[in-house]
Amino acid sequence: MFKRVALIAVVGLGLASCQDGNGYSRSARANAPLPAATLALMSEKGMTKSSPILIRAYKKEAELEVWKKDTSGRYALLKTYPICRWSGQLGPKVREGDRQAPEGFYNITPAQMNPNSNYFLSFDTGFPNAYDRANGRSGSYLMVHGACSSRGCYSMTDEQIAEIYALGREAFAGGQRSFQFQAYPFRMTPENMAKHRKDPNIAFWQMLKRGSDNFEVTREEPKVGVCGRQYVFNAVSASGIRLDPVAACPTLREDEAVASAVKAKQQQDDAKVAELVRAGTAAVRLVYQDGGQHKSFSTASSGFGGSDGGVMMFAARSSAKPLDNVSRPEALLNGPEEIVLEDSAPKAAQPVVAVASAAPAKPVATEVASTSTAPRDEPATPAPVLASIGAGDGATPKKSFFQRVMSWTDAAPKPAAPAAEAIQQTVPAAAPLPPPRQQSSNKPASTDKRAELPARNATEASSRSVWPLSLF
Repeated sequence: MFKRVALIAVVGLGLASCQDGNGYSRSARANAPLPAATLALMSEKGMTKSSPILIRAYKKEAELEVWKKDTSGRYALLKTYPICRWSGQLGPKVREGDRQAPEGFYNITPAQMNPNSNYFLSFDTGFPNAYDRANGRSGSYLMVHGACSSRGCYSMTDEQIAEIYALGREAFAGGQRSFQFQAYPFRMTPENMAKHRKDPNIAFWQMLKRGSDNFEVTREEPKVGVCGRQYVFNAVSASGIRLDPVAACPTLREDEAVASAVKAKQQQDDAKVAELVRAGTAAVRLVYQDGGQHKSFSTASSGFGGSDGGVMMFAARSSAKPLDNVSRPEALLNGPEEIVLEDSAPKAAQPVVAVASAAPAKPVATEVASTSTAPRDEPATPAPVLASIGAGDGATPKKSFFQRVMSWTDAAPKPAAPAAEAIQQTVPAAAPLPPPRQQSSNKPASTDKRAELPARNATEASSRSVWPLSLF
């Protein structure tokens, strides 16, 4: 017993000795300086290496952006990195083991930076956040890391993550307490919203777009809250009470100028979506074998080359191995299958998504700058289709042209089908998981997160500063 306690103490001291008080390692990789070219780019754009950062990631385009505050005090785009690998499908992570990379808004603190990652370097996204937990979603150790291999993560090359890690490290050293990580299925453009208007995740993506619009309009980090199992942006309770992720949203107060600018952008984008639909833009759904990567990697001959300085597609220089059992490289041989969802499909074949709650959605009341009490109609639980957004006091409102073309339902109301029947006749909300890869009997599979570890305690996640050596 004494020997076991002594061994644990030695291991603990070994872990603590390779990290300082901020959770950073004294190793060369975790403290590598920013490249001279990146420093020159910052200077050109009026940024300093210690100014705050914000990161945005897009699955479909397989790109990760790093934004930095410039001399104006607002965020400007510093650099766009091609994502080397992401897994799963477009859509949020729902449960442990579904291979989905998360989508949503996450805060990254110094304690979430992992200098001892087996995947070169990494930071934990913080999944599940308050929104994910309120909606019953599960998963752990969802990272942005190196090694170009993913099983639910956003994976970069080792060279890329070294630079991204250094940008976060310098921002924290400059006083930033946390930076925001925004993860999207695709760029929130009218073109993408029109193409994916019939996807079962469309209501969730519209909610993410509101957060994206707040950032696009203000170029400031949106303040993210959760109430009624939905995200709210740049809004606080009018009565000063704390927002409850599960309870219905109270009356919310927003800044008048920001709310007006965001509304104008949303109306402009909605008009563009309607125009695209009238012009014949087909509604589609993309189905991946298991995620994707940026075209600069997939089009490179024999896995070499691309726009990232000649990196290897599966990063053989990485410390992580074996990678092929994690990332399923054969899934990249073909691109995603594009399924056209016909507007003229027979009624019985039209996709239906069962709403999680049987209770009708309640609108979220909003005050603008304390001077307006006009309610903002939003469902307490995100509805699966555009037609349900803006439901009012129970009366059937007259739908606009935009609502009609974006809706999966007919113009006339129909009797609701039983939930069990609806599920049997529908396109599932979560894309089907790919079949498991056959594993060699004498070679254990390697994963980019430890399934055998217990689920992370949400309270401890933000304060953890000592990482297992074998984790990501």
